[in-house]
Amino acid sequence: MEEIKQKIAECIVKALTEKLESGQTNVTIEELRDCLEIPKDPCNGDYAFPCFKLAKVLKDSPANIACKISSSIETTEEICKIEPVSGYLNFFVSSENISETVMNKILSEKESYGSSDEGSGKNVVVDYSSPNIAKPFHLGHLRTTIIGHAISNLYKELGYNLTKINYLGDWGRQFGLLIEGYNRFKDEYDIEKDALHILSDIYVRINKLAKEDESIMDKARENFKKLEDGDKDYLALWQYFRDISLKEYNRIYEILGCEFDSYNGEAFYNDKMDEVIDILDKKGVLVESEGAKVVKLGENEPPCIIVKSNGSTIYATRDLAAVLYRARTYDFYKAIYVTSYEQIHHFKQIFEVSKNLVDKKYSDGLIHVPYGMVRLKTGKMSTREGTVIYLQDLISDSIMKAERIIEEKNPNIENRALIAKQVGVGAIIFNDLKHNKIKDIVFDLDEVLRFDGETGPYVQYTYVRTQSILKKAGFNIDEININDINLKLLYEASEIDLIKELSNFEEIIKKAAESYEPSVLTRYIIEVASLFSKFYNDYPVITENVELKQARCALVYATGLVIKKGLSILGIECPEKM
Repeated sequence: MEEIKQKIAECIVKALTEKLESGQTNVTIEELRDCLEIPKDPCNGDYAFPCFKLAKVLKDSPANIACKISSSIETTEEICKIEPVSGYLNFFVSSENISETVMNKILSEKESYGSSDEGSGKNVVVDYSSPNIAKPFHLGHLRTTIIGHAISNLYKELGYNLTKINYLGDWGRQFGLLIEGYNRFKDEYDIEKDALHILSDIYVRINKLAKEDESIMDKARENFKKLEDGDKDYLALWQYFRDISLKEYNRIYEILGCEFDSYNGEAFYNDKMDEVIDILDKKGVLVESEGAKVVKLGENEPPCIIVKSNGSTIYATRDLAAVLYRARTYDFYKAIYVTSYEQIHHFKQIFEVSKNLVDKKYSDGLIHVPYGMVRLKTGKMSTREGTVIYLQDLISDSIMKAERIIEEKNPNIENRALIAKQVGVGAIIFNDLKHNKIKDIVFDLDEVLRFDGETGPYVQYTYVRTQSILKKAGFNIDEININDINLKLLYEASEIDLIKELSNFEEIIKKAAESYEPSVLTRYIIEVASLFSKFYNDYPVITENVELKQARCALVYATGLVIKKGLSILGIECPEKM
């Protein structure tokens, strides 16, 4: 809770300035508040201040500083105990105070609980998904899409102005090869029937022939040259590939709940690369190396190639043009790129070269968010071995299995198809986002769809249970004056544990956004669901004591609200029944 953190920070500053005569530290309340941590072990309090941050200024050990500050702070209505432990100052919040403070805040703010306006007036650009056109989505494309979507939602929740960019892979020599294959084989297919899989098959066929016959590769190069020179027929064919690809992709994006503000891909920057080359040349950083034009980045770092020896630009040149364009167009505070960890070195080079193109405020705001690979139980996916799972097939399979499970558990439920979609899609997203993004993950659909354990269906079911309890109790928050709810009655151990966890929601959102790590929020939702189950098992909600019933119903409502909103930020819908 920000109010309690503010109070703790004020107490520390007061001790530093008045009782320890350390006003020379010039530490502000805001700085101290931001340093407060939530201990992993509840035995270490509700908040902890690491005194290591003051050791250099006060010229004393963190342990001594913690002891001195502890003895100088008196307990208050909000803070019932302070303990110095190993250089940390641990604060224990009054149970009665936290119940009223937290619950009143949730009940009054409702759906806006957890949001903030810290990003007001700041623009954030998020570049994610970015498939190569004329190829179907497969499981490997899933991570960038849902991680990027979650990060976008996190920053939106913090009040930032968001621009979501799908930087399509829609240019390159491969299109010269695809055009050649299309012209040769198109009459053998009904392309409109299954466009992307057919185009992919055509590309595989022509690529195989080109390896056997160099004249076909020469023809492909000629095709791409015509495309670059603006040949109307070739451009029309390229646009056709792009349009049918986006039509298919948007079907998947709609299922995943993703929308984009821009689909400007590589082709968009074709006429913007000359300026990049010119700026780098005028800055004196563009030098010749083995016939190519490069920017050198240090003795132990290979140079960043800007123009190849044959005079053509490369992927890096287009990325640099994108940085320049986005700085001018969006005036971004941060530009976040969500790609696999295989591109870490590429973006390291791009960001370094960008220092010569844009103002420091923009180059400092360039962020690469790398993620690990998805593997199957049987091993790494491979197109050659036929072990690639197409995303559309995966989603359909997950929804179908979810519907079978729901039919077994509740055969008479209404809107079963909609609920199966919410559960099936939610299970896939949740499974991905519960893992640290940089780790490779193993995908197992049977595990993903379990209704127990740390899964999407489990937390969705927890939300559904909160709604069922409230309906049975006849509790409607919109018909109740929250000032009439006696929140002091919520003092039992499992009630307090749950309330304390709910109090961390805004801080968790900030932490997940700042670390570009949706798993922070996902793990938090799992913990909320777990603590709710303990509370529900420990104490009856619907009791003869009307006041107690109303207070516990308010806690059930608050839990459901946080779970539903947390899942929504992750891109997951909550069914009302299951």
